[in-house]
Amino acid sequence: MYDLNGKVAVVTGAGSGIGRALAQGFAAKGCKLAIADINEANLAETARSLGTEVYAQKLDVADRAAVYDFANAVKQKFGAAHVVVNNAGVAVSQTIDLLEYKDFEWLMNINFWGVVYGTKAFLPILLAQNDGAIVNISSVFGIIAVPSQGAYNSAKFAVKGFTECLRHELREAGSNVRSICVHPGGIKTNIVRNARAYKTFDGRTDKELMVKQFEQGAQTTPVGAARTIIDGVERGKVRVLIGGDARMIDWIARLMPVRYWNLLGKVTRWLMAREVKR
Repeated sequence: MYDLNGKVAVVTGAGSGIGRALAQGFAAKGCKLAIADINEANLAETARSLGTEVYAQKLDVADRAAVYDFANAVKQKFGAAHVVVNNAGVAVSQTIDLLEYKDFEWLMNINFWGVVYGTKAFLPILLAQNDGAIVNISSVFGIIAVPSQGAYNSAKFAVKGFTECLRHELREAGSNVRSICVHPGGIKTNIVRNARAYKTFDGRTDKELMVKQFEQGAQTTPVGAARTIIDGVERGKVRVLIGGDARMIDWIARLMPVRYWNLLGKVTRWLMAREVKR
């Protein structure tokens, strides 16, 4: 078991959702916290809730220089960083033929490049200690591809490949630093409410309906997701699935690696139709 007591945990996207729950969960384990979010008011609210030594910084994870400045500030403040969770993320719902480059780039800059910057900025600190974990949040959409989620799929598949490559490199080098890839299923956060939502795979354009369907279908709370991630860090896992839906999707993708959408598409359309009638 990896003992978190007294360690320094770093969480991006800590102003709400999984990020806030992670910060609170790490604080409960006895960690010092370095937290960041682009929403300064939400970040301050998270900081007030922690009851531990905390460094909070407004941060756009798509800004490479700002991420490196954040890492340097954390090192100056605490002298170390042990668990770094690259959690900040956004969503876009649009079919690829209509997906505009500005939206694609916006999402990739946060969901993929933000993970790369966070990893590379903090990794030298962890390597010098020969201790700690990089935790990158992918998604079940990093396991399966879903129509209308081309941008999100691209980022989350990329996070998976990047994180797994780092894991292999660390293992080959004999390092005690771990690289952990997390695949949440539906989590009850505001990601869809805050998304750039244009059209679903079946042609619907009603964002409020998209939000309603997501919120009714999401199975796991942010607190539950954070608990699973922290447990994975403590237990030395390198791959973490969150929720029964994530485990089911992972199993179906393994069983039907080419035709999984034949099944999952039917289930999704049925669920969406049922929610519309409510």
